[in-house]
Amino acid sequence: MNQGKVYLVGAGPGDPKLLTLRAVEALAESDVILLDYLVSREVLAHARRGVEIIDCGKRAGHHCMNQKEIQRILIERARRGQIVARLKGGDPFIFGRGGEEAEALVEAAIEWEVIPGVSSGVAAAAYAGIPLLHRSHASSVAFVTGHAGHEHAVGAQGADTLVIFMCGSTIPQIARELMENGRAPSTPLALILSGTRSNQVTYTGTLMELARMERIELPSPVLAVVGSVTSLADKLHWFGPPPRPLSLLATPMTAHS
Repeated sequence: MNQGKVYLVGAGPGDPKLLTLRAVEALAESDVILLDYLVSREVLAHARRGVEIIDCGKRAGHHCMNQKEIQRILIERARRGQIVARLKGGDPFIFGRGGEEAEALVEAAIEWEVIPGVSSGVAAAAYAGIPLLHRSHASSVAFVTGHAGHEHAVGAQGADTLVIFMCGSTIPQIARELMENGRAPSTPLALILSGTRSNQVTYTGTLMELARMERIELPSPVLAVVGSVTSLADKLHWFGPPPRPLSLLATPMTAHS
């Protein structure tokens, strides 16, 4: 039996129309699809009839399948001669653990291909009317995670714009640490919930406002953008409702429950 192949596919940030043409081709070719939690199910319309769907279900605190098990399945199915699509939210190599999976495939001598996706770090900000780089505001941007410790954001202080992934419960503490390490309390920021999706909501305010909140629990996916570019959201928002003030997060949230 001929050995199969694994596609590491970026499914984009949520809006199914942001799927790339190459991703559509890979889905149509695949026998098996390993699906992440944040991937829009609408993209499965491009899969061929009878395809096997394996739900990996990875999200903060709730992993129905660990990373080693995912990699084992990728290798095992390819060795059976199947074409496998590992479908990830955003881009596989931007906080998608695609690099780890690629390493495992290389070590197992499995043919593979990475299909880049539109990263939520870029797309959610764009849908919120926030240009990450702007000649009058920012000439550098850093992508960091707020999920595994706060030192990542603090370590990227040199960038004009910070884009913080996976920060739904940690962002108040990150805001405090950013100020402790030199960011002005008046620095504008935005929290983007469900970026590029029909229920996208953006909250804007300052580091100080967010730092004063003891704790918040926001439903995934959440993206934070820190820097003066976020001040443009009121002027440039074009998708979804206008930005809301951060103060509303102090009241019970129902829109995303």
